[in-house]
Amino acid sequence: MPGIYIHIPFCKKACHYCDFHFSTSLQYADEMVDSICKEIILKKDRITGSVGSVYLGGGTPSILSQQHLQKIFDTINHIFAVDSNAEITIETNPDDLTAQKLKELRQLPVNRFSVGIQSFYNEDLVWMNRAHNAEEAESCIKRSQDAGFENLTLDLIYGYPLLTDAKWLNNIAKAIELQVPHISAYALTVEPKTALAHAIKTRKQLPVSDNQSASQFVILMDQLRNAGFEHYEISNFALPQKYAIHNTNYWKGIDYLGIGPSAHGFDGQNRYHNPANNALYMQQLNSNQLPEMVEELSLNDRFNEYIMTSLRTMWGIDLEKINADFGKDFSSETAHNIAQLDNKDWLITEGTTVRLSPEGKLFADHIASALFVLSEY
Repeated sequence: MPGIYIHIPFCKKACHYCDFHFSTSLQYADEMVDSICKEIILKKDRITGSVGSVYLGGGTPSILSQQHLQKIFDTINHIFAVDSNAEITIETNPDDLTAQKLKELRQLPVNRFSVGIQSFYNEDLVWMNRAHNAEEAESCIKRSQDAGFENLTLDLIYGYPLLTDAKWLNNIAKAIELQVPHISAYALTVEPKTALAHAIKTRKQLPVSDNQSASQFVILMDQLRNAGFEHYEISNFALPQKYAIHNTNYWKGIDYLGIGPSAHGFDGQNRYHNPANNALYMQQLNSNQLPEMVEELSLNDRFNEYIMTSLRTMWGIDLEKINADFGKDFSSETAHNIAQLDNKDWLITEGTTVRLSPEGKLFADHIASALFVLSEY
């Protein structure tokens, strides 16, 4: 079933490493929510059948009031048929998950939290310029569970200068101890135009080490495998059958609507993206215009996206599916490119399915690019 992604472009603070689109001012929150609801209405014909997942990302969606969130959900439910078992996720920050906030969220259709923990160490959170502290990082998970929210995923970051292997092991152990069914972990990347990039350029911060990131990724894989988690996507680990439905559908190429400034959508053939500009986004919707650009994907584009996304998952790529969806030329060239890889230990082949080995996961992007088809068929 298709999904809906809604980008909420507000945060309390700007994390030093973040390059997502957001504003730290809530001055126009009312107008933004109205515009988001209008975009939902204008896209009413984009989904036929039931909606299988709704994901509120950002930004920090939990910064919005109960009234704002209720208005968005009311609009979705008025316009679309949301499946009774749909996964409804909201990204949250630990400092937002107070007892009162949890009580409000219980009144909404939300049934899954994605919590931006990042670290359980105060000095690391200060270095990142996060809005919460280490005590809140732990207590918010327990408080959410006590309030009846058990379908939780928490985010962790590794590969930054302050994070020793001992601290990383403790962060992983704490996440396991909190008994959440899903953990997402990301290597810190230095994005242009962020505070972190400027600090590194001016030598106020140490550069990020690729060797450290790789080493800590191996630690992560080992620790979570031993704890019973399945490594079902490069950055995502889940207890059996506790995969994120919405994100898994991204990787499987299932359609989804993108709502909100900077949001992207996909209809199986084309990709849509909204401007990363709050004023422009609201202005165009006030004129009853959809503020989106359309990217028409060629057959090659869609094939290469399939390779990139599927190879990142534990399900891998399927040569039979490639032959059925893209044609014999694509499946033949893929088989040839697999045979030409400089390290055969990077891939595991079972029948017509090819997936990354634990070692191959360290080189996922390189392997995917080696399997891309560049010639036009």
